[in-house]
Amino acid sequence: MQRDAGQQALDAHEGPWDFIVIGGGATGLGTAIEAASRGYDTLLLEQHDFAKATSSRSTKLVHGGVRYLQQGNISLVLEALKERGRLQKNAPHLVHNLAFVVPNYDWWEGPFYGIGMKVYDMLAGRQNFGRSKHLNLDETLEYLPTIEPKGLRGGVIYYDGQFDDARLAVNMAQTFVEQGGTALNYMKVTDLLKADDGYVNGVVAECQETGTTMNIEARAVINATGIFTDSIRKMDDPTVSNTLRPAQGTHIVLDRSFLPGEAAIMIPKTDDGRVLFAIPWNDRVVVGTTDEEVDGPEMEPIPMQKELDFLVEHAGRYLTKDPTPDDVLSVFAGIRPLVTDPTDPGASDTSEISRDHVLHISNNGLVTISGGKWTTYRQMAEDTIDQAATLANVEERPSVTADLHIHGWHEHAEQFGDFSKYGSDAPALKGLVRETPELNEQLDERLPMRAVQVVWGVRHEMARSVEDILARRTRSLLLNAQASIDVAPRVAEIMAEEMGRDQAWQDEQVEAFIEVANDYKMPT
Repeated sequence: MQRDAGQQALDAHEGPWDFIVIGGGATGLGTAIEAASRGYDTLLLEQHDFAKATSSRSTKLVHGGVRYLQQGNISLVLEALKERGRLQKNAPHLVHNLAFVVPNYDWWEGPFYGIGMKVYDMLAGRQNFGRSKHLNLDETLEYLPTIEPKGLRGGVIYYDGQFDDARLAVNMAQTFVEQGGTALNYMKVTDLLKADDGYVNGVVAECQETGTTMNIEARAVINATGIFTDSIRKMDDPTVSNTLRPAQGTHIVLDRSFLPGEAAIMIPKTDDGRVLFAIPWNDRVVVGTTDEEVDGPEMEPIPMQKELDFLVEHAGRYLTKDPTPDDVLSVFAGIRPLVTDPTDPGASDTSEISRDHVLHISNNGLVTISGGKWTTYRQMAEDTIDQAATLANVEERPSVTADLHIHGWHEHAEQFGDFSKYGSDAPALKGLVRETPELNEQLDERLPMRAVQVVWGVRHEMARSVEDILARRTRSLLLNAQASIDVAPRVAEIMAEEMGRDQAWQDEQVEAFIEVANDYKMPT
């Protein structure tokens, strides 16, 4: 997957595309795969990098949603549990089982949450990731050796899925290209094209690298831009009202010593009414999330101090080793694209707004898919292309994505050690290291990143910037913000050699990355 090849395919294309998908996050990538795998001529355009916004800032869970069960949204839980199973089957190199323990400190919590988890098991059916059960005090401490023991009565264990969101997004982009699609990051849609009758029949797109503007025609245009959904809708009709109520979720990242076991902690209800997780991930511990309503979408949302204080305080409540701000290796925030109820848009707190997806076709034919969650991206995409195919007047074809392997698919990727997340690509990375041993260089002892990953990201994963490498092709920025800043000049040097860039480009890249990365450091 190379950007130059994508640009050449776009330049050489004759006639309208069947579909143009705007947005390179989970929803847009899923929709593009859905279209291309059915044989439709599909172009995907992303204004920045794949999964730059919300889709790389999740809690890293592929789950049915225990909280949605508590809210009574059984249909969403059923859909998500079914899609959870499919995602593990289609991307086993990135999706795996994880045990979650709900610690019980009050007498009623064990029976209450135990019954709830049994319902969760029942809804999962044959795709269950593992049976829930009650744990006594000793068993709970065995799973969670650093849980606060004072007042602890026991716990309930259940199983859900965990994944690497940005790595999955990159593999989905590769899958789309393998299915015959054309993908371009750093290609921003600035306007919509319309026929004489007002029907949306294309886009105006500007290359963010060259400044070149293109008019690109399509039989149907699909708006799958997540938190930027309303800005595209207003290109079609400036008078429409906003449909999203954006809410910010923040996470902090701690050293693995704070939660050394193999299980995660799930706190069903915190002071702000949200579920709180402490999750082992990439040899770190991710603690989150918060729920704060914000004014609008931001490409780089900055955690609020009260969110960070909330997470540090709550982590201290449940861990024997109380974290301080100095212990936080990185912080990150994402904005949820929550779809409001048009009949009562101010009725609920954002934590109570449904994660169901909404498909809308405007009077001018703009298809918009919004809402939803990472776990259900494939079902969202299937629903979207079912409707969009009718609108575009193309031959209707059945979906094949329920059983479509995502790029990198490998049933036993763990055998590849440090390169396990690359799945079937791992042998090729190891081959590069054999050919050029210096590519095995670990760039910083605080980060699980080697020079070969930078080279691979440039050559095969459409990485265009130091940020692309450190934030999404590897997860270095989330694992240790300061270490990422320190290693940025070396990453820029390796990329410049691969891409034929000069020292000025390297300096600009490092400066731009540091500006972003500083907001991932815990404020002091």
